[in-house]
Amino acid sequence: MKQPDPYKKTIIAISIVIPIVVAILFRVKIDGYDFSFLPPIYASINGLTALLLAVAVAAIKNKKQRLHEYLMKTCIALSATFLVMYMLYHMTSESIPFGGEGAIRYIYYFILITHIILSVVVIPFVLFSFGRALSGNFETHKALARYTFPLWLYVAVTGVIVYLMISPYYPS
Repeated sequence: MKQPDPYKKTIIAISIVIPIVVAILFRVKIDGYDFSFLPPIYASINGLTALLLAVAVAAIKNKKQRLHEYLMKTCIALSATFLVMYMLYHMTSESIPFGGEGAIRYIYYFILITHIILSVVVIPFVLFSFGRALSGNFETHKALARYTFPLWLYVAVTGVIVYLMISPYYPS
């Protein structure tokens, strides 16, 4: 018998509200603040998230449930921290255009666009996976986590790649 998902409505609401708020805030520009130091920090947070996701998967495969739980909560906190820093930067700084030419430009935009799309798609996957674990519904958690992990890992890793590719074009 299928267990009810006590967090379903909340997760759906959060999964809709976050991208809408980000889209709205992306248009807000606040002068007088300098958060230009944030991109390498939030790129590092993405890298740490990717690393901890891999360690968390290894932990659960080795039956270290407490470690897995701690690492996953840390990854969620890191992702939320990333989002706050990312928004602070973009609300106070002009977007930097990519200056590469030729094939690298297409590669950059492919990575960037898939990163952005999947960063929205992964939100309900993460939240439903987490909610199912919280409610003790480990079979459905495990089934969904098989999709959540590679999506989230892709978003975290491509966040670092996007930063590394555009970093030469940041003002000194």
